[in-house]
Amino acid sequence: MKSSLKFTDLGEDFFAHVKTQKLENTSLIHVNESLMKEMNLKASKKELLSIFSGEKRFAEQNPVSTVYAGHQFGYFVPQLGDGRSCLIGEVNGLELSLKGAGTSPFSRGADGRAVLRSSIREYLCSIAMQGLSIPTTRALAIVRSNTQVYREHIENAAIVTRVAESHIRFGHFEYFASQGQNENVKKLADFVIKHYMSDLEQGDYLALFKNVIESTAIMIARWQAQGFSHGVMNTDNMSILGLTIDYGPFSFMETYDPSFICNHSDTQGRYSFERQPSVALWNLQRLADALGTLIQEEQIKEALSSYEKILVKEYSYLMRSKFGLILQDEGDNSLINNFLELLYTNQKDYHRSMRMLSLDLMKQFNPKYVLRNYLAEVAIRKAEDLDEYEEIDILFRILERPFDLHNGYESYDSEPPEWAKNLELSCSS
Repeated sequence: MKSSLKFTDLGEDFFAHVKTQKLENTSLIHVNESLMKEMNLKASKKELLSIFSGEKRFAEQNPVSTVYAGHQFGYFVPQLGDGRSCLIGEVNGLELSLKGAGTSPFSRGADGRAVLRSSIREYLCSIAMQGLSIPTTRALAIVRSNTQVYREHIENAAIVTRVAESHIRFGHFEYFASQGQNENVKKLADFVIKHYMSDLEQGDYLALFKNVIESTAIMIARWQAQGFSHGVMNTDNMSILGLTIDYGPFSFMETYDPSFICNHSDTQGRYSFERQPSVALWNLQRLADALGTLIQEEQIKEALSSYEKILVKEYSYLMRSKFGLILQDEGDNSLINNFLELLYTNQKDYHRSMRMLSLDLMKQFNPKYVLRNYLAEVAIRKAEDLDEYEEIDILFRILERPFDLHNGYESYDSEPPEWAKNLELSCSS
């Protein structure tokens, strides 16, 4: 397998070489076969295990971890970086990243590992988001091990292989801007235009920023329409390509509640469901600050003013489609808002309520299946406690086509049982 990694062309100001650290008694528990075919990756299961566990270099490529900064819960942290992930190569324009393969210079005292439960959740959510047409990084494989790590309790370490056109974040720009390294800000912007926005003229940084605004607004609109809550919308978790990245304490909202908070560590509700659009705009403003030496202030203000229009247009289209409102009418918003208010007042399940409205074309916008927390928890319990992985495969196939009827699996769209209604999620992974 041939591989290259464009990111390393930026130079060693942008990354550090790392060595992946071996896990004990590894096994490959699931592979995204359709993504393997798309990337034209051909290898035996044994070879895939050695690569995805970090034991063997991918096509002789040296793994690297990248450096970035970020605003975390509103507070600026001047240096973060890939503390437990590394880029291992690139195939057909897609970067491969191992999450949980050990420490890097940016681990900040952490163990550089990911646990099985969070790896399963990220793996399944990646395919669920793709099935819902929400821009996302994708997951290629999960490796489990007998290596023990401590979070709230002792757990088994795992590695999830992530795939994206690019893993560059707002925080990459913030890091160099905060250091006063304006030449590296420019270098990174030129790199993004050249490799990921090739329809733009080189040096057109305003157009780059407008592209980021548009892709971010569309992503957020699709989150809101499908009831997805990210949980940790720090600027270092914001993709420059408008991809959903870094699945931590995410959740698909069940009982409709605009103030829903999926991360129990978010005690102030900064990243509540209803605040996601405004937080994304705030994050874009922080990216604008980092690009301030490349774009004039008035141009930045004008560009940012387009964010709300783009988001509202996309969200309105999706919601009207969910209600089967093909021809736009001035009364559409009142109809939709009144229905949502009804769901909130009566504490009804968002997804089942929307699906029950559906006829014909509406079923293309109202999924029958989403990754409910209890479904993920059942798969995690079977994997961790019984070494059984069939449930992961079942969920993967259902979530890959969430709008279809899956004979024999109709119960997977049920509301959560009593034991699952108070599941708490945190950043611990």
